[in-house]
Amino acid sequence: MIRLEGVTKRFKSAAGERVALDAIDLSVKPGQVFGVVGRSGAGKSTLIRTINLLERPDAGRVVVDGQNMMDLAPAELRAARRRIGMIFQHFNLLNAKTIAENVAFPLRLEGRSGPEVDRRVADLLERLGLAEHARKHPSQLSGGQKQRVGIARALACEPHVLLCDEATSALDPETTDEILTLLDQLNRDLNLTVVLITHQMEVVRRVCDRVAVLKDGRVVEEGATADVFLHPQHAATRAMLAEGEEAFDASLAPAGGRLARLTFRGSSTYEPELSRVARSVGVDYSILSGRISRIRGEPYGQLVVAFTGGDAEAAVSQLTARGVRVEGLGEAA
Repeated sequence: MIRLEGVTKRFKSAAGERVALDAIDLSVKPGQVFGVVGRSGAGKSTLIRTINLLERPDAGRVVVDGQNMMDLAPAELRAARRRIGMIFQHFNLLNAKTIAENVAFPLRLEGRSGPEVDRRVADLLERLGLAEHARKHPSQLSGGQKQRVGIARALACEPHVLLCDEATSALDPETTDEILTLLDQLNRDLNLTVVLITHQMEVVRRVCDRVAVLKDGRVVEEGATADVFLHPQHAATRAMLAEGEEAFDASLAPAGGRLARLTFRGSSTYEPELSRVARSVGVDYSILSGRISRIRGEPYGQLVVAFTGGDAEAAVSQLTARGVRVEGLGEAA
């Protein structure tokens, strides 16, 4: 559905030229939720704005639904953009218009008839739980309700693609959870292709099928969300993941213990695999840190343990045979 090939974007200022995107290659399949994460200044917002050519790249190709966006004439580009919805961090609503008028705005620009606009607006407000707020103005709504209006407006012209530019960054945790649940439902119900940029790793963990990590305008890591989160390869990814998790303290491990990180996925997450193996081979273990959660609905667990007082090698072999991924972390001092 979306393909970026060698996309490069530079900005010039009094301080000189800055490369915001450096030969980016990305591919997003139809119906996929694709996350792009990175720190401030990594190039995330520039990247998402190249997809609908709000930022025109200096080099490369941007292909959306089979169309090379770079080759379109102005009228063709406007038509293509109507098939690409976009929601923003700060909502970008028209404060002088009612909620219904905000949602109707892109439909009126498209020249739809009055009755058609009214039907479409009513359907969207009902779907997004906003029907009772149709005559209110944005200033009368909460942040979560404003973002729902932004989503309704983005869906008005029945897009194939939905771009989310830090769509939950201005929201509290509870409201963020509601919006992510809504986006997940819309993706499944409408088969929307969603590109979501964020610096919040938990957002990606919740809803994304695949993720790309951006650093200094380059993609430094990309893959299935579970693989990237559970087995990060690049230092930038590991650093971002570490910020949301408490590091284990190796000094608390028994002296001479063999340290290992165990990763459980799927149904094995809730099985007592570690206890079974420990009993089987006669090894003791101490749990130094742990987490059980879900990535895009799939359960997983990660434990850092220290094996002592038995055959650690046999324990590792049996755990591996049972489908548990084991990463050695050295020996406790």
